[in-house]
Amino acid sequence: MTKTVTSTYDVAEHLRTPEEMAAYREASMEESDGDAAFIAKALGDIARAKGMSQVAGDAGLSRESLYKALSGDRNPSLGTVLRVVGAPGLKLRAEAAPGLETTKQSVPAHR
Repeated sequence: MTKTVTSTYDVAEHLRTPEEMAAYREASMEESDGDAAFIAKALGDIARAKGMSQVAGDAGLSRESLYKALSGDRNPSLGTVLRVVGAPGLKLRAEAAPGLETTKQSVPAHR
């Protein structure tokens, strides 16, 4: 009988290009269901793929604080998230959720 050899899957090993990193970040935000720690963990995967030391330096953070912020055990501040997203050259963007109706509100003119 042949033995099956398994290894731990590490998504960071498969994020090679900025486009793959951006697609992974976008998918993680869609799947997060509002869980900031889930998004932080995905950003940690991207940071490891890019090189944690490089991302930490580019984001102006120590490597240790970057590991802690993106471990998935805590919710990093928005400032940290924005710096980490920008470090590998990604952008954080917003778009309207499908199915939401928008209403135009009047803004009173200032006199």
